[in-house]
Amino acid sequence: MLTPTSLNSGFGHDSTTSDVLEGIELSRRFAIVTGGYSGLGLAMTHALTDAGADVLVPARRPDVARSALRDIPRASTAQLDLADQASIRTFARDVLATGRPIDILINAAGIMHGPRTLVGPGWEAHFAVNHLGHFTLTTMLLPALATGARVVGLSSAGHFLSDIRWHDPHFSRAGEYDQRTAYGQSKTAVALFALHLDTLLTPRGAHAFAVHPGSILTPLQREVPLQTQRELGWIAGESDKPAPGFKTAEQGAATAIWAATSPLLEHHGGAYCQDCDIAEPATSDDMLVGGVKPWILDHNAAARLWRMSADLTGTDVDRHHRGTGG
Repeated sequence: MLTPTSLNSGFGHDSTTSDVLEGIELSRRFAIVTGGYSGLGLAMTHALTDAGADVLVPARRPDVARSALRDIPRASTAQLDLADQASIRTFARDVLATGRPIDILINAAGIMHGPRTLVGPGWEAHFAVNHLGHFTLTTMLLPALATGARVVGLSSAGHFLSDIRWHDPHFSRAGEYDQRTAYGQSKTAVALFALHLDTLLTPRGAHAFAVHPGSILTPLQREVPLQTQRELGWIAGESDKPAPGFKTAEQGAATAIWAATSPLLEHHGGAYCQDCDIAEPATSDDMLVGGVKPWILDHNAAARLWRMSADLTGTDVDRHHRGTGG
């Protein structure tokens, strides 16, 4: 296991999407951004289209997405529910049928700190939406990824909260469910997925990355009560404004956009990125400081999670693996 090292990218905590895209031309490029009509995802859609890309935004609520995207040239939407495997397969088949190569896939949609909810065949919702939904989507779209494509998954410092609960990822045992642990496990899964996915993409010059966007208040936190947000240090003061060190949406989206476009990362596939650079090992458990914990750098765990995810979703991994070599 290699120790991750900063690339001294020249960017940092306060860098914005405009900063990291300066001098980068994305005309005639095609991107898909899940969750690209709200919060960080919307900032990513703005950034990519401003740089010339065409962006397809899958949405559980297409009408809401169309309203949010109505003033963004080159942005379109289509139906997709990441909690519904049939919906994912329909969306992916429709994309594949167009024959258009995908240059950038950003898996930005997600849920956070919700009550215990089961979806599909009894999957815990955080794990199902944040990881398994994107696993199925990405593996189905592998044949369409262009040479040199980038796949970026939104992990977070939430991975500090839990490794994969191999014995019980869906919290089936009574009394064991904890929403922060469930969220943390899903973000660990996002990072491990990127780590193994990159081994499949590298032969064609494509790469996968996981990113920690930083601390940002977006609609993602809608399930977290204000009092809990105060206790966690997310908001402060009489007006409940974001605490010092929290980012704007444009700053929070910057690391994913950097990972999706930066030539500096060409030989660093599978990396976990933070503040528009490769994250270095965490030196504490302070999630506001961040860094990377060792369990998301474990290639054996990443391969194990891939097999588990393929078994759960019924994805034909070998077929899609062959597709990446075409």
